[in-house]
Amino acid sequence: QVELVESGGGLVQPGGSLNLSCAASQSIRYFDMVWYRQAPGKLRELVASVSRDSKINYADSAKGRFTISRDNAQNTAYLQMSSLNPEDTADYYCNCRTPLNTYWGQGTQVIVSS
Repeated sequence: QVELVESGGGLVQPGGSLNLSCAASQSIRYFDMVWYRQAPGKLRELVASVSRDSKINYADSAKGRFTISRDNAQNTAYLQMSSLNPEDTADYYCNCRTPLNTYWGQGTQVIVSS
């Protein structure tokens, strides 16, 4: 049972940057870590993932602007976002995939607006 707590969301102007963190309650060394987002009226979509062996994938919308990383010693995954635009406005969720289970954080809200 893994508890995930996201932080770092908030209001940012277009073109700005924001860094999200996902702190896990236990070791994530052998788990895949994934960031999703869900905008109002839309389905939840995958933003970026980093596997337990550090393989990284990005959605087309995130590639070149977002950076996913992990620090196993701190039991934390990160999503560094730059060049934000209003289309990035969404609730961002951390996801942890173990061999047997999948866990979700509560989400953190990101609003990109002037």
